[in-house]
Amino acid sequence: MGYIAKLSLCSLLMLFASLVTTQAANFEIVNNCPYTVWAGASPGGGRRLDRGQTWNLGVNAGTTRARIWGRTGCNFDGNGQGHCQTGDCTGGLNCQGYGVPPNTLAEFALNQFANQDFYDISLVDGFNIPMDFYPLNGGCHKISCTADINGQCPNELRATGGCNNPCTVFKTNEYCCTNGQGSCGATNYSRFFKDRCPDAYSYPQDDKTSLFACPAGSNYKVVFCP
Repeated sequence: MGYIAKLSLCSLLMLFASLVTTQAANFEIVNNCPYTVWAGASPGGGRRLDRGQTWNLGVNAGTTRARIWGRTGCNFDGNGQGHCQTGDCTGGLNCQGYGVPPNTLAEFALNQFANQDFYDISLVDGFNIPMDFYPLNGGCHKISCTADINGQCPNELRATGGCNNPCTVFKTNEYCCTNGQGSCGATNYSRFFKDRCPDAYSYPQDDKTSLFACPAGSNYKVVFCP
């Protein structure tokens, strides 16, 4: 094989590898709750999911600071304008930006570092709906948060339809870690969440036991009320 032929083959292989690692990821969002959930996604917008319905959402490689969550108690008009009891986002079915706490979050960054995706379930914005979040390739960690957090929520964190994180309620560095890395740690409130959902973020700097990685190019599944 000549030099040009070798170079062309090498270029094609590099192009193929680039296409494989930069393709969009599919997120299969499933509502198993016995009630309607209005899924929200940033990026992605929103979708009404009645019991048993699925929304397949494509997200481009390289997307960071992304999240998927469920909204409850929503009422939208024919133009998709309205509000939700939990997880409301900009007053519409099609979310522009993040939801209002309390809401259980599936967070992710695709192909962010060393050809890896990073993903987590976060309770830093509180909890409203039980959730599973996991890659579909079978080789990465499945995250679950299915405890009765709403029913057991401390009185001072209770909200209509959900349970607030203490940062939302008290807005201090002790709970919000606003003064930078290492400025806060676990509290009795964060332990309430961590004891019930060990794999989920219970406060903003709860990285060691709450952030997971999977090879870039994976597809994912988010299940409400698994």
